[in-house]
Order: sequence, then C-alpha cells, then structure tokens
Amino acid sequence: MFSKELYKSAKEIWDSYYTHPFVRGIGEGSLEKDKFKFYIIQDYIYLLDYAKLFALGVIKSKNESDMKKFAALTDGILNSEMGIHRVYMKKLGITELDIASEKPTLDNTSYTSYMLSVAHCGDIKEVAVAALSCMWSYEMIGLKLKELYGSSDEFYGEWIECYSSSRYKELTNWNIELVEKYCQHISAEEKEHLKTIFINCSIYEYKFWDMSYKGSF
Repeated sequence: MFSKELYKSAKEIWDSYYTHPFVRGIGEGSLEKDKFKFYIIQDYIYLLDYAKLFALGVIKSKNESDMKKFAALTDGILNSEMGIHRVYMKKLGITELDIASEKPTLDNTSYTSYMLSVAHCGDIKEVAVAALSCMWSYEMIGLKLKELYGSSDEFYGEWIECYSSSRYKELTNWNIELVEKYCQHISAEEKEHLKTIFINCSIYEYKFWDMSYKGSF
C-alpha cells in the first residue's frame, strides 16, 4: 500500500510530534491556556484553507463517487473538525470577530500556500497526498495521547476525544482510500514526487506545533 510507504517516509518526523512540548502538554493537561488559545485561532484560520484543498478535490475528481468523498471530507473539516475548535473558542472566550481580525502567521501562510499550490498544479493524487499528512497525523496524535494519558482531563480531554474518535478515523480512512485508488499504478518517479509532498507537509506540521508553542513574530 502506497499510504504505508508515505508513512514510512515521514515516520521520524511524526514520531517527533508525540514528544513535542505542545502536544505532550495537551496529553498531560499542563499546556498553558494562552498557548492553546493562540493555536486554536491559527488552526481555525488554517482549516479554512485546508477545506479549500478538499474542494479542489471535488473539482479534479473524475467520477461522482470521488466527488462525494471529497465533498464529505470538506464537510467533515468545516463541521466536524472545526466543531471542536468552536467548542474551545467558547471555552476560551474567542469570538468570530477575533478570528476575522487575526492574521495567519508566516508559518501558517507558507504551509497552506504550499498545499494549495501543489494541488492546483497537480491532479487528484497531489490533492489527496497533500491533505493526508495533516489529517492522518492528527488521528495518530489523538490515539497516542489517549493511550498514554487518557482523555479525562477537564480542559483538554475533549480535544483528545475528537481526534481519537471513530468519526475522525472515518475521515482519515476516506483520505487514505483515495490515495490508494489513485496511486496504484504510478511510476517510481511519481512516487518520489508524492513522497516529497508528504514529507514537506509533515515538516510543516511540526513547524505548526512549534509555532503554537513558541509564538510568532
């Protein structure tokens, strides 16, 4: 399976997520709320562009079935994943006006610009692979944190539950299925090209965690 090859290519990067102080702080319940507030705002802004990535998948789909899958993934981001952000916005006193008045950081803009660029320039394979790193790694993080720390923390438990849930896994599985479907008979050169996209997006994921912990100029 090509998705396993992608995972293997970025495994070292993904393993570093679990020990990152921001991610670990969520699991331990020790992460400062101000850092999490900054993250929620920036990630909400990020997800608006991430949803556009799946919308491009609808445009580039070659049949109704895949159009429906990409449409469902777009809906999953806008209503399921962003739903947990809205829960925490309420907890942290963040309004929609706060989001609208906030600008994405340079790291945030660089990441989404890269994803949308490879998706625009490529076909449905690039869309599916560019999207997979974020979605799949969040599922892995959710499962790892639940395994190590549980999800009973009064504040962060709901976040862990969201990303370790069967609903979120379903979204990830749809994304993986699309990767497998369109990458079945590709050349070695195409595989390397797609692995580079996956690795780059995985690095951007790490940078996002780092930015969320350290802040940004």
